[in-house]
Amino acid sequence: MVMVLFFSCDSNTVVSESKSLSEIWNKNEKIEFTMPQLDTLKRYNLFVNLRNTNDYRFNNIFLIVSMEFPHGKTITDTLEYKMANPDGTWLGTGIGNIKENKLWYKENISFLENGDYKIRINHAVRNNGTIEGVTELEGITDVGYSVEAILQE
Repeated sequence: MVMVLFFSCDSNTVVSESKSLSEIWNKNEKIEFTMPQLDTLKRYNLFVNLRNTNDYRFNNIFLIVSMEFPHGKTITDTLEYKMANPDGTWLGTGIGNIKENKLWYKENISFLENGDYKIRINHAVRNNGTIEGVTELEGITDVGYSVEAILQE
């Protein structure tokens, strides 16, 4: 709810939703959102929104983000985002222990199919030198998405 209010102040944001996580984000836990119907004639930018604390032990994050179209097609992307500078300071915004991260997902796209689109997000974080992913990821407290309309000039 807090992230919805945070992003609703931005006049370009047409939809924003987030879900709070327990203290741990299990690698098998997919966070799912259903986007409302958007104007098929407009173009949009999509973002993944994360909130992290100092308990997050990594300087980057790998996410697997899939978008399911109303007629069944699914596009899946594996994305890497930097979360911290080389000196360890967080890249997100905010005061204190909690940082907000607005990460690019899709740019300049249209939603031409009528119906609901679904977005699913799960993490794919690994320790250096290991094949198995981090099973229980600490320090990510909220996961969400936002959609911003591209203003025509």
